[in-house]
Amino acid sequence: MQIILTRHGQVEGIDPPRFRGRMELELTSVGHQQATALAKAVARQFQPDAVVTSPRKRCQATGAEVARECGILTQVQEGFDDFDYGQWQWKTHAEVEAEFPEELERWQRVPQWMQFPAGESLQAVALRTTDALRALFARHRGQTVVLVAHDSVNRVILMQALDLPLSAYWRIQQEPCCINLLTFDANMQMRVLRLNDAAHLHDLN
Repeated sequence: MQIILTRHGQVEGIDPPRFRGRMELELTSVGHQQATALAKAVARQFQPDAVVTSPRKRCQATGAEVARECGILTQVQEGFDDFDYGQWQWKTHAEVEAEFPEELERWQRVPQWMQFPAGESLQAVALRTTDALRALFARHRGQTVVLVAHDSVNRVILMQALDLPLSAYWRIQQEPCCINLLTFDANMQMRVLRLNDAAHLHDLN
């Protein structure tokens, strides 16, 4: 199986940053342009069999652009939903620092030890994304799938593919509508062939 792993297009709360998580956010005008550019790049470079997205609207909207351009169907898979930030959701970094200074420092320095108040840990995200990848592999063995997810989810998937510990979370960058290319052999051994490729978006800058 081959996965074209991407992040949704631009939404409010990326810049300046907020803890978006499970908030339902629409793509901005730039986000729609990024999704269109992504769709054209995917159609030009690959022949995907399906598009799978997180249940968040921003991922479904991005995936719909790819599906339209490639003439294929989309599916939603709950296991690829964004991080549950609990009490931090939609707060700015300044707001979190004022209310949870020790926890914010822990998240920034040792993310593997962070449990968001009333939310998830990285271990929980890793567990559910692994389950979701197993289910994806079972359904689409031998196919090429476009997976539209989130910054945090993509980082966790890529850390697993690269055999990196969860402490490496901040070492991986994911731009909106970037392309990561992963392959899986019959034993689900993963290889990363491309990482955070955003060349198709250069004309939008």
